[in-house]
Amino acid sequence: MTSNIHPNAIVDPSAQIAEGVKIAPFAIIGPNVIIHEGAEIAPHAYLEYCEIGKNSIISSGAIIGTAPQDLGYKGEPTRVIIGENCQIREHVTVNRASGEGNITRVGNNCMLMTGSHVAHNCQLADNVILANLATLGGYVSIEQFAFIGGMVVLHQHVRVGEMAIIGGFSGARQDIPPYAKTDGRPAGIIGLNTIGLKRRGLPPEERKELKSAFHYIWFSGLNTRQGIEKIRREVQQNKYVEHLIEFIESSKRGVTKISGKQDHIED
Repeated sequence: MTSNIHPNAIVDPSAQIAEGVKIAPFAIIGPNVIIHEGAEIAPHAYLEYCEIGKNSIISSGAIIGTAPQDLGYKGEPTRVIIGENCQIREHVTVNRASGEGNITRVGNNCMLMTGSHVAHNCQLADNVILANLATLGGYVSIEQFAFIGGMVVLHQHVRVGEMAIIGGFSGARQDIPPYAKTDGRPAGIIGLNTIGLKRRGLPPEERKELKSAFHYIWFSGLNTRQGIEKIRREVQQNKYVEHLIEFIESSKRGVTKISGKQDHIED
């Protein structure tokens, strides 16, 4: 199978286009682009300084790989890497990194919904979803299976843990821990992302231990250090509890606090 490049598409001579790639009319493929097998580029998409993984779809109006919105960027060579089987929907923007040789990265099986923005040096793991108009500042890091709601704003350098969910219209200046359900501006902990954990196949006993860990950290009146000590003494350890503790202890911005709205008593 050969590439299907419409004659009204513009493709820079430096672009590397694999077999089976579809490029629609009026798409623009700029310099230093690599597009792997099975990818589809819709009309009026613009790509430069990026790599698009197998079977990913870049929708109309999406702009991938343009210069970062960073006053410190001086034109040094950087790029964007989009993983396999991603859906990059209409008018999404993903800026290339700042700092020579650095990469803005979107993992495999991600969906970036209409109008969402991924700033320079962001790192998205596999299976991340950004809902419409979600906005990530520079250097944001998001772990696997996290869901970022519509119109959410994340401050630069914020981390979001795996399987966390952030409710729409929220804003976060501090790290969002793994497995958390958060909402508000600033985003606060509501409880455990029980539905997300069930969807990921966590058995009841592991969800129970995470629920106990969340109680000690956010809902017991203990401070963070005391809560972690209590977890280590009284909660059965598993990889999820251990990751939660590691995430909190490694936070440089601090982890978000409890919200006024709570439903942590869910099973």
